[in-house]
Amino acid sequence: MHIDWSTLALQTVNALVLVWLLARFLFRPVADIVAARQKAAQALLADAEASRRAAQAGQDAAREENARLAASREAALRAAEADAEAHKARLLALARAEAAQVRVQAENEMDRERAAQARAIEGDAVRLAVEIAGRLLDRMPPEARVQGFINGTAEALASLPPETRAGFGAHGEPLELAAPRELSASERKACEDAFGAVLGHVVTLRVRADPELIAGIELTGAHAAVRNHLRRDLDAIRETLREQGGVRG
Repeated sequence: MHIDWSTLALQTVNALVLVWLLARFLFRPVADIVAARQKAAQALLADAEASRRAAQAGQDAAREENARLAASREAALRAAEADAEAHKARLLALARAEAAQVRVQAENEMDRERAAQARAIEGDAVRLAVEIAGRLLDRMPPEARVQGFINGTAEALASLPPETRAGFGAHGEPLELAAPRELSASERKACEDAFGAVLGHVVTLRVRADPELIAGIELTGAHAAVRNHLRRDLDAIRETLREQGGVRG
C-alpha cells in the first residue's frame, strides 16, 4: 500500500484548521451559551429555593401565630370561665348571706313577738293577780294591808348583815317607809317600835303612800331596802315564770 504523505499532511492541516474554526466559532459560543444558561438556571433555582424558604418561613410564622392565637384564645376562655365561676361564687355567697340575714331577722322578729306576747301574758297575769288580791283584801279589814307585814319586815331587817343594817337611821335621820296607804298613828308606832328594837335605837319614819304595793311595806335605808309587800311577791312570781318559760324580756 502506498501512502501519499503530502496528501495526508494537507488533510491533517485541513482537519486542524477545521477543528480550530469549529472551536473558534462554534464550540466556544455554544459553551458560553450553555454556561450562561446553566448560570441562569442556577440563579432561577437559587431564587426558587429562596422563595421556597421564604414561603416555608411564612408558613412556619403563620403556624406559630395561629398557635399563639389559639393559646391566647384558650387562655382568654379559661380566664372568662374562671371569672364566671368567681362571679357565680360571689353571687351564691351573697345570696346565702342575705338568706341567712333574712332568717336571722325573721327569727329575731319571732323572738321579739314571742317576748312581747309573753310580756303581755305576764302583764295580764300580774294585773289579774293584783285585781284578785285587791278584791280579796277589800274583804278584809284595812289593817290587814299593813299590820300583818310589820313583824315580817322587822325580821327581814334583822337578817341583814350588821354593816348593812347599821345604815338604817345610824345618824338619827328618818327612815323612808312606803305603804299602800297612809298609816294610822298606831301603825306608825308599831313600825317604829319593831324597827327600833332591831336596830337598837329610836327610829323616826317618813311615810310615803304607794298604792302599787297593794299590801305590805318597804323600808329604805342609806344603802339597802327591805321589801315586804305583795307587789314584790307578784314580781318575783312573774320573774320565776319568765325564767321557767325561757323568755327573756
